[in-house]
Amino acid sequence: MSEVPRMAITMGISTILKSKKIILMAWGQNKASVIKKAVEEDDTEDVPASLLQNHDDCNFIIDENAASELTRFKSPWLTGECEWTEKIIKKAVANLALQLKKPVLSLTNNDYNDNGLSDLLVEKGDAYEINLQVFYLLRDSITGWPGGKPSEQRTSHPERHEPFPKKVLLFSPHPDDDIISMGGTFMRLQDQGHQVHVAYQTSGNIAVTDEFVTRFIDFTVGFENMFDIDETKSKKILDDAIAFLKTKKSSEKDTSAIRSIKGLIRRCEAKATCKYVGINDEQIHFMNLPFYETGTIEKNPMNEDDVQITIDLLNKIQPHQIYCAGDFADPHGTHKVCFDVVLEALTRINGTNRKQKTENWINDCWLWLYKGAWQEWDITEIEMAVPMSPDQVVKKRHGIFIHQSQKDSVPFLGSDDREFWQRAEERNANTALLYAQLGLTQYAAMEAFVRWKF
Repeated sequence: MSEVPRMAITMGISTILKSKKIILMAWGQNKASVIKKAVEEDDTEDVPASLLQNHDDCNFIIDENAASELTRFKSPWLTGECEWTEKIIKKAVANLALQLKKPVLSLTNNDYNDNGLSDLLVEKGDAYEINLQVFYLLRDSITGWPGGKPSEQRTSHPERHEPFPKKVLLFSPHPDDDIISMGGTFMRLQDQGHQVHVAYQTSGNIAVTDEFVTRFIDFTVGFENMFDIDETKSKKILDDAIAFLKTKKSSEKDTSAIRSIKGLIRRCEAKATCKYVGINDEQIHFMNLPFYETGTIEKNPMNEDDVQITIDLLNKIQPHQIYCAGDFADPHGTHKVCFDVVLEALTRINGTNRKQKTENWINDCWLWLYKGAWQEWDITEIEMAVPMSPDQVVKKRHGIFIHQSQKDSVPFLGSDDREFWQRAEERNANTALLYAQLGLTQYAAMEAFVRWKF
């Protein structure tokens, strides 16, 4: 951020279009709608980028999220021949139902024919049978038992019923992603008797305001004074911190002591959240992956130490279930690096296992991805949806509130200015609403997951 120019000279559309070659780059879900307008709709000055359609040499370089609204990805059956897999059928029918504002089971042959899905009817038969297939897929993704239900052996359940209870490892990139993105599921796994471990991958120290540092050091000085403990050292730390922060420049790196204190603040909040859920100290793991510890917004790439720390933890716990953050839209890419570290660690463990031709824990381990803090899964992608009652929504909110350093004045909110608890509640409520609109039971909220097969 410190390297972004504070001033620039604007360039008119006419001048841009005179260029010999133009490259437009876009990334993130919030760019998807304008990319669709720019690429697929009529050129108009209301969307200046759409005028690039008239240029002779223009390339759009975009990521999957920015491309998600383009017809070739959202509705590939409209752009040519389509292989009607179960996943594509679910996507086509669910989107059609939402578009027409009808429950899935109310769709007719005419609805299919009038909306570009006649090929699906030709291949799969009557709308009634297709509707039932998709309805069952949606219904079977809903479960109140994210770790599997021991007494229910139906093969359509999102998770295996055995073993029960399971060892569960929940990876949280920052010290609050666990409760924000899957707090209801987190509590349910614990309440249903699974052995739940939480691994906080980074310290999250840059996301603590300077005011919190002086507040907590001041508390320490007062605490020591109250109980006749020598506060000389803590008072000097406080004085040094105040002196540094008073002259600190916006792009200046915090001192090592201040970074450590900020990390401690977030660590204590994370531990308090785990206590709130019912997790014991031995099930809480602070990994402090080295890639994050630069003291600046820009982080280092994943390195060997990051992977080895993760391998050691995985082999120590030997989980049956792993949960990882699958939303890669956080402003500084931490979630993506954290996911890559876990995936590399699992790949290496799996490779070693195959090479040695041995049976071990990874053969019976499933990886689930969650979203919530920065984006949510598309309704057609969801493979496990965990419903929440109104009371559970409130309980999750209170768990998020434990992270006081992230409330009210969060340093890095991104393009969404809502607080994280507001984002989570609205996204969870919207997921539940979409299921209801498709003809399923109406819940207060739902947390959604997609399985990653490694």
